[in-house]
Amino acid sequence: MITNEATRLFISRHANDNIRTLALAAHGKPDIDLPFALDQIAGRQSARKKLPSWHAIEGIIFPPHLSMEQCSSEATALYKQSLLERFVCQDGGISSFADLTGGFGVDFSFLASRFGKAIYVERQQRLCDIATHNFKLLGLTQAEVVCDEAESWLKTMPRVDLIYLDPARRDAHGARTFAIADCTPNVVTLKSLLLEKASKVMIKLSPMLDWRKAVSDLGEENVSEVHAVSVNNECKELLLVMTPEKAEAIEIVCVDIRGNDGEVKEVKEVKEVKDNTESRRNILDYSVFSTLQNPSFLYEPNSSLMKIGCFDMIAERFGVCQVSANSHLFVSDHEVKDFPGRSFHIVRITTMNKREMKDALADIKSANITVRNFPLTTAELRKKLKLKDGGDVYIFATTFEDNQHRLIICKKVLKKT
Repeated sequence: MITNEATRLFISRHANDNIRTLALAAHGKPDIDLPFALDQIAGRQSARKKLPSWHAIEGIIFPPHLSMEQCSSEATALYKQSLLERFVCQDGGISSFADLTGGFGVDFSFLASRFGKAIYVERQQRLCDIATHNFKLLGLTQAEVVCDEAESWLKTMPRVDLIYLDPARRDAHGARTFAIADCTPNVVTLKSLLLEKASKVMIKLSPMLDWRKAVSDLGEENVSEVHAVSVNNECKELLLVMTPEKAEAIEIVCVDIRGNDGEVKEVKEVKEVKDNTESRRNILDYSVFSTLQNPSFLYEPNSSLMKIGCFDMIAERFGVCQVSANSHLFVSDHEVKDFPGRSFHIVRITTMNKREMKDALADIKSANITVRNFPLTTAELRKKLKLKDGGDVYIFATTFEDNQHRLIICKKVLKKT
């Protein structure tokens, strides 16, 4: 798909160069397809960490910046692939799959490798051309590329085992949208047809979306799973799984994928099952913190858990107590080694009394500051405390169950290797 030899050589020679500098230096050279060349150089540079297995394949064509920015990382694509392994065990085998929002084709490629028949649907002809080229290099001989609108193709498509969608989260003016009904295609209006055409429907959504509202909009009776997927403690996406059969319960999975340069090193999952027929009530006494005379450890849940908000389950599962109902920080008098998040040794807890704070901070010159359910911003508190950023001290400013503002001064628990 490279337009000419001059463009190919330009891409090869400048593979690691700064894109902005290149754009200026190569401007006005008619023998080079500069927009295409810059997309390839930028895409390959991004793929080094985001898609390492694709980066290793010579000849992969990369799309314009926006499509590259919006596509899944290899780590999250591999997680979706792992869900298919479980579907196979549950259903005794799955053979056909359709991705109705193909895009750059990252998710499609990782999912399609598990199917005998895989249909890629994308409305942009340019992306279809790129997909056709890349799928051959990736060995996806079973892939069928269709250039069409998702809504149109859905009406006439054959029934498949799995439909996957990643609705566009930008409106006609390029502004971000977060409500599920504002995405394109609108899966809420397409729900009945989707469930008619597939045994399972997997939908990727923005991590900014309120998952409870999304489930409500789609109908709790058909949503069987919700997955909050983080990479290195940054929530990247929400996944919802729907089935035509009534789901008696929703399995909620919070996963944090740890790794460097796109390679998955570790996947930690925390699961909870909520009954669809009757919402589970919060049975925990959040004021139980007051029974701990000298809590020794503080815990900050990872971003997936914070996104889902299953704080009662965290307390119950790991034997820890919330500082208060709205602070979402946990404490204990013993170390919980497998807590899904950051763990800290508590050095001291102080009120905001000037004399007490001065005494507690006397030997501290710098600290990492986090505010939770607190009236000041991080910057405002740092200025008030006159502390530099960084170091090995961590200060969590929060509000306790008695409505008193306090500082929890900590040091990180060092993980044994």
